[in-house]
Amino acid sequence: MKKLSARRRHPLAAVVVLLFALAVTGGLYAAFAPADTAKADETAQSLAIEEGKKLYAVGCASCHGTGGQGTTDGPSLVGVGAAAVDFQVGTGRMPLQQQGAQAPRKKAIYSQAERDQLAAYIASLGAGPAIPTKDQYSPDGADIAKGGELFRTNCAQCHNFTGKGGALSNGKYAPTLEDVDPKHIYEAMQTGPQNMPSFPDTTMTEKNKKDIIAYLDTVNSSKSESPGGLELGGLGPVSEGLFAWIFGLGALIAVAIWVAAHTAKAKKS
Repeated sequence: MKKLSARRRHPLAAVVVLLFALAVTGGLYAAFAPADTAKADETAQSLAIEEGKKLYAVGCASCHGTGGQGTTDGPSLVGVGAAAVDFQVGTGRMPLQQQGAQAPRKKAIYSQAERDQLAAYIASLGAGPAIPTKDQYSPDGADIAKGGELFRTNCAQCHNFTGKGGALSNGKYAPTLEDVDPKHIYEAMQTGPQNMPSFPDTTMTEKNKKDIIAYLDTVNSSKSESPGGLELGGLGPVSEGLFAWIFGLGALIAVAIWVAAHTAKAKKS
């Protein structure tokens, strides 16, 4: 009897064996699975960079140089980041149709997949702002009133207080912000394209950018109201002054002529 009881297993032995097996399995997965995932991501990124380099050589290298170092026809792209590429190419400003005071917005010629590849290649040349996620630029839950305050303080001098745009010096201009993708507005604030200053997160927080996007989305929507009556294009004193001179002064002249004509008739009778 003593011999048999000595061979009998402890009740917790099976549990210990099971926990050991799970630990070994988990260790093997941790050792191999993440490595495989990381390797797959690295391979996909390398392929994107390679494809982006090919697209760059065809559509961009003639102005920006074969390695993105810049030429007399185009600035260096080292360190501009993926966000700058997504904005410039996504809005059709690049590739540039012809040299001028400013690159105009036009129909994009590259697909989103090609833009991502170009952005991956340019980002590989030097660290810069990344393409924002939807959570970063979505106006949902933003403070519209705060966005209006920030926009009037930092942006209205060039873009007008409702984002209608405006003229600058030497043939340059601040483009209208109507019907602009919120992602591109965010990227413009991050990268400062052309004549615009940049507003990185250290200068303007991510939340502040969301607030500005929400403000523009509100004032340029069909649901926005104009408490002053006719908005006259929302261009401010230029259109209002023109309206006052042409229609207001014209109406006063018409009334003066009518009064004079009726006064002359009254004297004759």
